[in-house]
Amino acid sequence: MKISEFKKSAVDNLTPFSTTPQLDADVLIQHAFSYSKTELLLNRDKPIDNEKLAWLNDAVSKRKKGFPIAYIICHKEFYGYDFFVTPAVLIPKPDTEILVERAIDTIITKMEVQQNKILTVCDMCTGSGCIALSVLKSLKENHDIPENMLPKFTLADISQPALEIAKKNADSLLPQTDRVRFIQTNLFEMLPHSFDVILSNPPYIPHKMVDVLLKDGRGEPRLALDGDVKPDRTRGGDDGLEIIRNLIPQAKAHLSPRGTILIETGEYNAENAEKIAQSFGFKTRIHKDLEGQLRIVEME
Repeated sequence: MKISEFKKSAVDNLTPFSTTPQLDADVLIQHAFSYSKTELLLNRDKPIDNEKLAWLNDAVSKRKKGFPIAYIICHKEFYGYDFFVTPAVLIPKPDTEILVERAIDTIITKMEVQQNKILTVCDMCTGSGCIALSVLKSLKENHDIPENMLPKFTLADISQPALEIAKKNADSLLPQTDRVRFIQTNLFEMLPHSFDVILSNPPYIPHKMVDVLLKDGRGEPRLALDGDVKPDRTRGGDDGLEIIRNLIPQAKAHLSPRGTILIETGEYNAENAEKIAQSFGFKTRIHKDLEGQLRIVEME
């Protein structure tokens, strides 16, 4: 079977199940052959060997069941960087890139004010590490900050499998860096130090919405979605903010003087998350994502 023939068959098979069947087919073929988009076009008449064909057929079957392309190929682009992902972590979303932007701006501003200080940054609920690693790599490569002046990042998560993936991404994107460390912890339980900047994209989806989301076969970890879980892992409320209610006071206790907290929330509970922050004495701002949705609560 030629690549062009497989692509037509794959698109026909995926059309009832995916809103992007042609893109899905292209990405799977490109991954199987390690092709760029141009190489895919130039090799459309190339025959597919049995090993690659078996993998491609299996990949199409998984996609038809709702399994995300990112999990099938184990990669997802985020903020211009390539991240390794598995069902142990959430797939990085474009909505979260505004958190990276705000973090970079915040860190650069603090570095200008505190020129002789090496800032400390915590990425709580780090998952794949996409937020912290994108911030650090951008500071190093796009803002020309010398290695010895870069902030020191702590990537924290309750999930050890997630931390292993974050470590793999750090090794790939920032080999031999001494600016990152990884800690398994239930929120700030195992973190004795304070931080100048605290970032977090915690679970914030209401419990009932999680059940609906996972029905489509997407395979993302419930632990990283359900915001209605108490620190003891029992059920809390029903608004997706139980974790954030615990995260904010703990973050405050681990925040350096003149520090900043940036937390991602859902557009449906951002204003309530802001009220929680204000109840702990924070001055707050809400930032919108690229789609104009309320997304980031900033606290100082």
